[in-house]
Amino acid sequence: MEFQDRVVLVTGGASGIGKAVALAFAAEGAKVAVADIDASGAAAVASSIAGLGVPMDVTNRAAVGAAVGDVLAAFGHIDVLVNVAGWDRIMPFVETSEEMWDRVIGVNFRGVLATCHAVLPHMIERRSGVIVNTASEAGRSGSSGEAVYSGTKGAVIAFSKAIARESARHGIRVNTVAPGLTDTPLLQGMIDDGNEQLIDAIVRATPIRRLGTVEEVAAAILFMASDRASFITGQTLGVGGGLVMM
Repeated sequence: MEFQDRVVLVTGGASGIGKAVALAFAAEGAKVAVADIDASGAAAVASSIAGLGVPMDVTNRAAVGAAVGDVLAAFGHIDVLVNVAGWDRIMPFVETSEEMWDRVIGVNFRGVLATCHAVLPHMIERRSGVIVNTASEAGRSGSSGEAVYSGTKGAVIAFSKAIARESARHGIRVNTVAPGLTDTPLLQGMIDDGNEQLIDAIVRATPIRRLGTVEEVAAAILFMASDRASFITGQTLGVGGGLVMM
């Protein structure tokens, strides 16, 4: 199996893309630490794959450090970090509040900073490791009603390129996977909030003309984390059905 006995830490692993990623790595033999602010959800996913459930609020740097410490105590090392935790609400930028900015930035960007800052020294010491950060096609092209979200995902892409440059000499690869519209509980919540027409319009503008699945995004993340991608770093792989082509 491709990830036999490798240790993988997945944030946002209690549901949606993160859960699919955790299950996919486990199916390939990995020891998976499932991290999420939803501690019971993380524990349930971890139990189903004989992994480790780790409570983690990515917006709290101390909590992130403690959770990474728990993973290292349990497994001894971390081979792969996958950042999936994210949050968004659709609304025109002029209607957003500073509180909303803080939450979107805190989860989507500062959370990535915190986990990478906690894990990278360990990987540098071992001279080995892979980081895959989850961005969004919105971070590459912008998305109406998601100005702040788009900004954070663009920041994740640029940040990932920068630490890929810094870390390559230590044997560490860093890449980004950018999903388009994907059938997740978060997207369903946006539809329930009254955004069905906008979502339908984006699907119609997508050449493949459908939503992505969490399994399709997970497959891309596993590829980027695998030895098959051993000469790939600092790149962004779009998984959006052709919505953004670059």
